Amino acid sequence: MRLYLASTSPARLSLLRAAGIEPATISPDVDEDAVAEAEAVRTGAPLTPHHVVELLARAKAEAVAADGATHGIDGLILGGDSVFVLDGVIYGKPHTPERARERWHGQRGRTGQLFSGHWLIEYVDGTPGRAVGAVAQASVTFADDIPDAELDAYIATGEPLFVAGAFTIDSLGAPYITRIEGDPSTVVGLSLPTLRRLVSRLGYDWPSLWNRGTSALPD
Repeated sequence: MRLYLASTSPARLSLLRAAGIEPATISPDVDEDAVAEAEAVRTGAPLTPHHVVELLARAKAEAVAADGATHGIDGLILGGDSVFVLDGVIYGKPHTPERARERWHGQRGRTGQLFSGHWLIEYVDGTPGRAVGAVAQASVTFADDIPDAELDAYIATGEPLFVAGAFTIDSLGAPYITRIEGDPSTVVGLSLPTLRRLVSRLGYDWPSLWNRGTSALPD
């Protein structure tokens, strides 16, 4: 069973590869801000973090499925999205060094919540079929002794600018995180245990997705 990742996130790709899966990656054409704003207007209320990540994960998977024939898709399409929440405020990607620095000054020494949404669509014989979704959550605690100079150096690498919450746990940001409660892969942006359960709900077993060969599987 082939997995199609509706994302170009290097972190999600790396997670799947480490789990023995080499997905086909397809960039979804989704205006995330527009989708979230339209949903907020439709519901007439602010969106919860749970609602935001599931909504955007679904939008990404469905965008790729809508063009499935062009891509020659035959398998499972996975959409994902993540946000970080601190003091009830939802933070996505900061995009600029100024915003990343402001966020780090606010979260240093504190604990926030990372929400990762997943949406999985079965697309076989040229037709989209069943779909399932779920949201995973983990708490993240940041070190309280990070000097401003180190934060500036980290931000200057550009890594924090394009990830939810302006941090990573699988790369340069890892030394600044002291505690995680929950599935660590959730914080990377894709909960592998959650994905395994979604695959099972569609009637497939997890090993059917392994396609990297035994030599590529972790020791």
